[in-house]
Amino acid sequence: MSFWKNLFGGGGEKQPATPSVEAREEFEGYVIKAMLMKAGGEYQIAGTIEKEVDGETKTYSFIRADKFSDKDDCAAATLGKGRQIIREQGRFLFD
Repeated sequence: MSFWKNLFGGGGEKQPATPSVEAREEFEGYVIKAMLMKAGGEYQIAGTIEKEVDGETKTYSFIRADKFSDKDDCAAATLGKGRQIIREQGRFLFD
């Protein structure tokens, strides 16, 4: 019976893929989290940069078009992209 439900769209609703924290790094007072997104059979760069400012945790989220077949390679590239964003935008990141 479940075969027929799936065939004609009667199967349960699929949950959207939620990114999970694959890697974490502290860099120049910021915390970079690699939260990889599954895109087909590949992983896409996605992450957050956090910093406590005046007692409040500020978060900057980023997603890039770069895709990798290897999860570890994607996590390393995401952390590298986070470091690049911090170096380029630094103190203006949360303005």
